[in-house]
This record gives sequence, C-alpha cells and structure tokens, in this order.
Amino acid sequence: METIDIARLKSGEVNLGTSIMAVQFDGGVVVGADSRTTTGSYIANRVTDKLTHVHDRIYCCRSGSAADTQAIADIVHYYLQIHTQTTGSAPSVHTAATMFQKLCYDNKDALSAGIIVAGWDKEVGPSVYNIPLGGGLFRQPWAIGGSGSTYVYGYCDATYKEGWGRDETVEFVKNTLSLAMSRDGSSGGVIRMCVITEDKVERLFIPGDQLPKFWQGKEVLGTDIKKDADLAAAVAMAVDA
Repeated sequence: METIDIARLKSGEVNLGTSIMAVQFDGGVVVGADSRTTTGSYIANRVTDKLTHVHDRIYCCRSGSAADTQAIADIVHYYLQIHTQTTGSAPSVHTAATMFQKLCYDNKDALSAGIIVAGWDKEVGPSVYNIPLGGGLFRQPWAIGGSGSTYVYGYCDATYKEGWGRDETVEFVKNTLSLAMSRDGSSGGVIRMCVITEDKVERLFIPGDQLPKFWQGKEVLGTDIKKDADLAAAVAMAVDA
C-alpha cells in the first residue's frame, strides 16, 4: 500500500512566517503582529490579520501553519461560547489559554502552531500566556514568537520595564516588531495591534511606510575598493616621479 509523505505535503503549505508579540501593562495588554503570510518563499498575503478574536476581551496571536492555527482558534472560540452560555459569565484568559494548550499538546505531532494568548478578565486583570511548539503553557509579562522573534530577544530583555502604561507599551511593541520585520525575511508588511482593557478593545494599525526606522546598514565594499584604487594610483605616481 502506498504511503503518503506528510513532510512533502507540509513543505509548501501556507505558513505564517511571523513576528508576534503580547505585553502586559497596568490595566491591560497589547498584542501585535506583522502581516506577512508565505507559501515557501512566495508571499501569499502581505496584509494578513494574525490577531484573532476568541472572546470579548481575549485575543490570540498565531504563528506556524495558517490552516492549523485557524482551526485551533475556531475550536477554542466555539468552546468559549459554550462556556459563556453554560456558566453565565465570561471565561478567564487562563481558561482560554488552557484550551489552546490542550489542543496543541494532544496533537503536537500533527500541528505546526505557536500561539500567544492575551487579554483581560475580572479574576486577575491583564495576563499573557505563551504556548510554543510542543504545547507548553507559560504565563509571562511579555511574550514573543514566530521566526522574527529570534532577532529581538536581546532588545526585549534590555528594554522592557515593569510598571509601564499604555503608551510606553504600544511604543515597545511597535519598535520590537519593526526590528524583527527588518531582519527576518519571513516577516513584513504592516503592524496590527490590539490594546485590550476592561473597558474596550482598541485596534491600532501602522502602515508599512510609517514603521519606525532603525540603522539599516550601508554598502561599504565599493567605497573601500575606490579608496584602495586611489591609494594605488597615488603610490604609482610617487614612484614614477
């Protein structure tokens, strides 16, 4: 009987080669992501929304396989609606994160999904949970994920401070994602953010031409060659004289 090579089927799938992030602040959380979706080296969508609503004050950021993470988010959204109907109250962020974690862990050999769950609830206020590949569950004041995250861990460690308010946190998320997008070829496009507090969910959008600018580097090889050539010509002239 012919077997199906799952690795071959997975190799060119739609993938959220990604930079995602969530940061807790006093009174709420900020979640953010880039917008590039790839199929192999081809950019399938440059304005993807990777911030997924799962309940009134709970969002998730998705990285990995687009199909896998969309399916997981849809399932969790469904169960949270049932939870609300049966208990008569909104679920906690921890409840949502535990549902994500169980789905990711129980199916870890079949899924490619790294998810950050963040939001606000009346039990603990703002909270951020990281669910990396393999289905672990970790609560942290800030979390980053996706292929672009490897470039900015040092920046986050050096920059993050506890006790920030809304504006400082939004600026931190914007700068971090911009740095990740500038280095990671699988991240890019625009930045989408959500500010989640007890009162509301506020959507923010940063177009690609308005991203913060940092040191981009410059080509120096040609300059050095020209200087060497000028120096060689000057030496030759001096010898001839």
